[in-house]
Amino acid sequence: MKLIYTDSLVVGAGLAGLRVAIASKERGLDTVVLSLIPAKRSHSAAAQGGMQASLGNTVKGMGDDEDIHFQDTVKGSDWGCDQDVARMFAHCAPKAVRELTNWGVPWTRVTKGPRQVVVNAEKVTIEEAEEAHGLINARDFGGTKKWRTCYTADGTGHSLLYAVDNKAISLDIPVHERVEALSLIHDGKRCHGVVARCMITGELRAYIAKSTTIATGGYGRIYEVSTNAIICEGIGQALALETGVAKLGNMEAVQFHPTAIVPVGILTTEGCRGDGGLLRDKDGHRFMPDYEPEKKELASRDVVSRRMTEHIRKGKGVDSPYGPHLWLDITLLGRKHVETNLREVKEICESFLGIDPAKDWIPVRPTQHYSMGGIRTDKTGQNPQLKGLFSVGEAACWDMHGFNRLGGNSLAETVVGGMIIGKYVADFCQENTLEINTGLAESFVNKVRNEVDELVEGPGTESPFVLRKEMERIMMNYVGIFRNGPELEKAVTELQVLLKRAKNLGLKCKKRHANPELVEALRVKRMLKVALTVACGAAARTESRGAHAREDFPQRNDKDWLNRTLSSWPDENSLTPELSYEELDVMKMELPPGYRGYGINNAIAHPDTDKREKEITEILSELGDNADRYQRQQALMPFEVPEALMARNERLCDNLDRPVSAVPGEESEGEQAL
Repeated sequence: MKLIYTDSLVVGAGLAGLRVAIASKERGLDTVVLSLIPAKRSHSAAAQGGMQASLGNTVKGMGDDEDIHFQDTVKGSDWGCDQDVARMFAHCAPKAVRELTNWGVPWTRVTKGPRQVVVNAEKVTIEEAEEAHGLINARDFGGTKKWRTCYTADGTGHSLLYAVDNKAISLDIPVHERVEALSLIHDGKRCHGVVARCMITGELRAYIAKSTTIATGGYGRIYEVSTNAIICEGIGQALALETGVAKLGNMEAVQFHPTAIVPVGILTTEGCRGDGGLLRDKDGHRFMPDYEPEKKELASRDVVSRRMTEHIRKGKGVDSPYGPHLWLDITLLGRKHVETNLREVKEICESFLGIDPAKDWIPVRPTQHYSMGGIRTDKTGQNPQLKGLFSVGEAACWDMHGFNRLGGNSLAETVVGGMIIGKYVADFCQENTLEINTGLAESFVNKVRNEVDELVEGPGTESPFVLRKEMERIMMNYVGIFRNGPELEKAVTELQVLLKRAKNLGLKCKKRHANPELVEALRVKRMLKVALTVACGAAARTESRGAHAREDFPQRNDKDWLNRTLSSWPDENSLTPELSYEELDVMKMELPPGYRGYGINNAIAHPDTDKREKEITEILSELGDNADRYQRQQALMPFEVPEALMARNERLCDNLDRPVSAVPGEESEGEQAL
């Protein structure tokens, strides 16, 4: 048995994992990162549109601050998020952007003077302040009151990942590539590391660490069509689930992105609509104003995806060999804009569709995109059930997204969450000793070795590829954008059958090294358990909240369902997860549940909502008119982040002594805020 010791072990080399590793290394801790692939190929590179941070540099972002970003995030979550975490995130996002600048991210910058933009299908001229020249720019994104999404054309994730990985390289952080974690090493109370398999040689290793951070991304590939990279299979979540101790949170909260290209499902960024792109039906009609007259194409992602699906159901989709789709029209932005700010979209359309998006409409439809659920953590990123087990990014349910994520908040969460949680991970490593129990490690290594032996030498006949394809079909057909009781129950039943069949897996290729069939067999059993937590959680939640839309229970039910779903796996022979629930305390909320702003307000109110609103009014009244926004916020819901991150953010609009007009002759949002 090969043992490798370290202080801070990070599983996953995307933005979130690397940022935690950097925080550990900067504290002088021995740090090791495990990755399926070279770090610069992680799925973080696929993020196109940008990351949200309330810098307030552009005229359309004037007046933005942490309060507005926080409110947008809470409303976007459909009041399903942890508001303390949302506050921590909104406070630290500007700091993360500026840190990334120092690390070499080439943010798109503001150019002073007039420039043309497309707003609500019309070209308008906005006047950027002279003082803003050269500062970080921002574009519009769905569900936000201000232009807040910082970007580098439409290759933001690529730029961030290269900068952060280069920072990790400069700190000599080792990344063990082509290594897959297959089990957590734990004693039921504390996590001590992982058992990992070298995908090239087949060697099993035990990595022993003070802290173990899971940063493996989402679980989109349990679906048939997903914008996720093929490595986003939910294995990190499965490792926690299989401990029987650690719990997952909100696994039924799965987001579908409105504009993935047909048929391959590759994403076209929300920046297309943020920059002024339109959604059209088979008649060329711009239909979103019919459903959402205020926000139109820039309603929250879950809302736009549902409206598109509703419109297709009405027969307004474009027929194709791959099923009906709608059109994304960015031709009105002009060729220069497309080739400058949406160049990745242009290349994707040319390579996969053979079209020029500067003159042709893009065929799109909603496709699985993001996992709000994940390994349940507290505010420090640590799992409450297993001491020493941390999680960050899309692998985690931290829980700043609740039941729907705003565009731009995911890329932000990777580096902001990594920045915050990384400091807590480093604290944990410095405050705790390395516990080495070779017998415990060997028992987990032997368990994984026996699993491999059974697959390679056993009499099983089931194909892992067949089981996986069936799982993907079930999830796509029955646990999609719109859900209902009978289909969800069918999904659970059929997935349980597949999990039973997975006990009889067999391989045609008997190699123990560099064997894709073995890799698939090891993963599919774990993926099926993750799929069952999603389906069972969705079947049990008899309400609609955010991306979880029950056709048979269309109301958001704060009275009975203002809680977080927790999932655990009882034992290895179980076919169903155990579900429990964690209540969200309205009386501790800074922003009590209210109307989200889309469609009709049909929410069933929580009995404490009115009480909390009255309490907030009294608290603010006692503070008086002289209290500033920081004092008001702290009085309502005090929050903490590591001391090094507590300083207030500075913004251009705080220093401007004159209003700036967005459109000549009209008052801008910035003027209203100033």
